[in-house]
Formats: sequence, structure tokens, C-alpha cells
Amino acid sequence: MRFTLAYALLLCAGSCFGQQSNQSGIAHVAFRVADLDAARAFYNKLGFEQFYEAKQGDRTTQAFLKVNDRQFIELYPRTEPSQPLGLMHICYESSDIESLHAELVQRGLAISDVRKAGAGNLLMTMKDPEDQTIEYTQYMTGSRHVEDRGKHLGASRVAQVMVGAISPAHDAEAMRRFYIDKLGFSRVDGGTSTRLRMPGNSGQEVDLPPAGPGVKSGVLFGVPDMKRAGETLTSLGLKVTATPPNNPAALTVAAPDGSVVSFVKAVLPYPAARE
Repeated sequence: MRFTLAYALLLCAGSCFGQQSNQSGIAHVAFRVADLDAARAFYNKLGFEQFYEAKQGDRTTQAFLKVNDRQFIELYPRTEPSQPLGLMHICYESSDIESLHAELVQRGLAISDVRKAGAGNLLMTMKDPEDQTIEYTQYMTGSRHVEDRGKHLGASRVAQVMVGAISPAHDAEAMRRFYIDKLGFSRVDGGTSTRLRMPGNSGQEVDLPPAGPGVKSGVLFGVPDMKRAGETLTSLGLKVTATPPNNPAALTVAAPDGSVVSFVKAVLPYPAARE
């Protein structure tokens, strides 16, 4: 998988469909993990602090880790051995979720009504053609996320912005057509890549590679200095894979359950890193 330095140049991406320009970027990615403590410790090592966790009795059902004031990683512990590990869903931020809901319904999509979620933000959900959840949220005054702004921003974060997510698909081309035709994403690199750019001007992307042995879901972070990021990751005792080996466009480490965590070059401040 090849990532270019174009993340710094995506501010003019625009929107494919009218009101979909109100999409602000990736709000969070959610992973199901076998060992919550191990997964949380891994992301803590990268400098991402937990700001909240949901519980049922003494059992943690969700852990929320903070990338910046608008972007988060959600960890869900596996409750049944049959549940697959890795990416569960991607959630996109909207500045006007009601108008986005109306537009998606008009495009023939089966999407839930907008509701207030447990953390106090507005949320709507739908399923993609392979039955994976897609979420949209709008941050609301008084919610846990908004009330925590300026807090839990670890000084040792390896990265301060999430720029993409990787979601392997069994029928990757059909999935890409769905994202383009129904959700307003656009192809990157003239259609030669598996990466799609989301609507709006965030420049953020979802990668939909064909599923297969060794193809992992994951998340991409943007860093201003690849050399420094590589040195930091190595100093943390992590095994770093550089792609390509010389002058790498991506540095990748493996989360405890095998999901990939990649770092690519991005000029900061990046749109989502509004702290």
C-alpha cells in the first residue's frame, strides 16, 4: 500500500454533493479488541490519553482515547469468541447532520433517524453493502467530547491528527462504487488507487483494499516530520515497517490485535487538529 505526501495538499478537495460539504473529517475509528488493557496501553504508549470509558457494572464496554479535540479512537472489548477483531466502524463529523441526513435519504440510503447518543452528541448510522456500520456525528455543546476540549491532549503524542482509515472489503470495487455514488467520496490518483477522499475540504480518506490474507484494517495519522516520528516509534520499543524502505512515505506499527497503525507526512496545522 503506497501513500504519497499529498495529504498536505488536499485542502481544496471540495465536495461531490451539495450539502455534503458540511462534513468535517473523521470523528473516530472504532476497533474491537481481544484484550482491552493491552490495546489501551498500546495507544497510551503512542501518547493518546483516555478521556472517558463506558461501563456496565464493573465491566468496561467502551474506552475513548483522544487524538485531538475532534478525533478519537474507540476500543470495544470482544464479548464473544466469534466476534471478529479489528475495525468495527468509521464515524464522520458533520456540522449540520440534519441536512446531511435529508440528503442521504434523498439518495435512497437506509439511514437511522438522527438521535442524541450517550455522550451527548447527535448521531446517525447506516450499513454499507458488506454490513459494516458507518456513523455520522455532530458535536454538541455540553457533550462529553465538547466539555473535554483542551484536556487529555498528551504532550507525548506521536501524531496530532488522524488522516485516514483502512477498511478491507470482500468486493472492493463494489464498495468503492457505493462510497462514490452514494456517499460522495472521490477517487484518489485518478482511480488507480484503492483510496477514496471524503466529501468536504478535510482531505481525509478511507482506503478500501481487497480483503485477503495479510490485509489488515487500520488507521493513518499525519506527522510533520517522518524522520522524527520513526525515531520516536523506535524509542518506544515498537517494530516499525517503512514503505518503501528508503525515503518512506509511510511508517507502520502493529496494534496488539494486528490492526495497522500508519504514519504519513502532513503539514500541520491540519484541518482536524483544531485544539
